[in-house]
Amino acid sequence: MSRFLKAQSISDRDIEAVVEVLQSDWLTTGPKVGEFELAFADFVGAKEAVAVSSGTAALHAAMFALDIQSGDEVLVPAVTFAATANCVVYQGGTPVFVDVDAETLLINPELLEEKITSKTKAIIAVDYAGQPCDYDSLQIIAGKHNLSLVADACHALGGKYKNRAVGTLAKLSTFSLHPVKNMTTGEGGVITTSDSDLAEKMRRFRNHGINSDHRQREALGTWYYEMIDLGYNYRLTDFQCALGMSQLLRLPEWIARRQEIATKYTSAFAETPHVEPLGVSSDVSHAYHLFVVHLRLEELETNRDEIFNTMRSNGLPVNVHYIPVHLHPFYRTRFGTGTGLCPVAEAACEDNLSMPIHPNLDDEDVEEAIEFILELLEGKPCLLIS
Repeated sequence: MSRFLKAQSISDRDIEAVVEVLQSDWLTTGPKVGEFELAFADFVGAKEAVAVSSGTAALHAAMFALDIQSGDEVLVPAVTFAATANCVVYQGGTPVFVDVDAETLLINPELLEEKITSKTKAIIAVDYAGQPCDYDSLQIIAGKHNLSLVADACHALGGKYKNRAVGTLAKLSTFSLHPVKNMTTGEGGVITTSDSDLAEKMRRFRNHGINSDHRQREALGTWYYEMIDLGYNYRLTDFQCALGMSQLLRLPEWIARRQEIATKYTSAFAETPHVEPLGVSSDVSHAYHLFVVHLRLEELETNRDEIFNTMRSNGLPVNVHYIPVHLHPFYRTRFGTGTGLCPVAEAACEDNLSMPIHPNLDDEDVEEAIEFILELLEGKPCLLIS
C-alpha cells in the first residue's frame, strides 16, 4: 500500500490495550465502554459521552433522542456524507437541504431561516473538513425558532470554535471513529451532550431499547429486563473502547501534525492562481480531517477529473468530498430534489479536490505531493510517486 494511504496509526500500546481486553472476561458491554465514555467526555469537556458502533449510528441515535419522526423536517447542508441526511430518513423525517458558504463549504446561516417551516425540528451543522461551523449564529437561529442544534463533528474531533472544544458546541455532537478519521476504534462513533436524560435514552437505543445490559444484570444477579424503546444493536465492543482510550492519548499530537501539513499546503498553493484552499475562520482551531482545495482551471486545457485521474494513477490518493447529497439518485427519486437546489454546493463539486493529509505523512511526502500537482498544473512532466 502506498505510504500516502495509511491514515491510521496503531502503536504497540494500542495493541497491548486491545489484547488485555481480549484476555479479560468482557469483550462487550463490559467496563471499558464506560471508561472510554468518561475519557472521551473529559477530552472534549462534555458532561456525557455515549459510545456506539459507527458515526452513522451516532447520527441515528441523535435523531432518535430528539424524537424526530414522520412529518418532521431537519435542515442539513448539501455538502456532507450521505449519512448526515440518511439519519433523518431512518426516523421517518425529511431532510431539507441548505446551501453552503462558497469559501468554507460550511452550512450558510444566512440561508437557514428561509428553509424553516412549522415542521422544522432540528438543524444538523456539519464541521466539514474539520472546521467548526459558525455556532454562535446557529445557536441564535435555533433558539429563535425553538430548534435543536446537532453538530455532525465527525471531521472535527480535536478542533475548537472561539476556544470552545468541538463536542460542546451543540445540544448533541456526533463523532466518527473510522480509520480515516482523526483517531480510530476500527469502526465506532460517539455522541456528546450536557443532557443526561438524552444520554440515557441513547444508551438504551444502542442496546435494542432495553433498560439494562448483560453486565448490569450480572452485577444485580437478575435476568429480568424490559424493552422500553425500539432500538438497535449499535454497541461498541470493549476491545474497541480500549483502542479508543489509547488513541485519545495521542490525538493532540496528531491534530498538531495535521495542522502543520495544512500550513505547508496553504503556503505552497499561495504561489499559484490555479489552487485555492478553502477559507478558514480566524476564530477556529481547524482539525483538518481533510485538506480541500478549489481548482481554478479556467485558463488551462484540463478539468478536475483529468487531474484526479492523473494523480491517482501516479500513486497520489486525492479524493473528492462530496457529491452534494441532494443529487444522489435516492434523494432525487424519494424527495424530488435535483440540480439547482443548492448551486454553491453543486459548483464546488465540479472543481474541488482533497489532498492527502494524515499524521503518517512526513515532510518529504507532503513536498512531493505539492510538487506533483503544481508541475501537473503547469504542464510539466511529472515524476511518478513512489
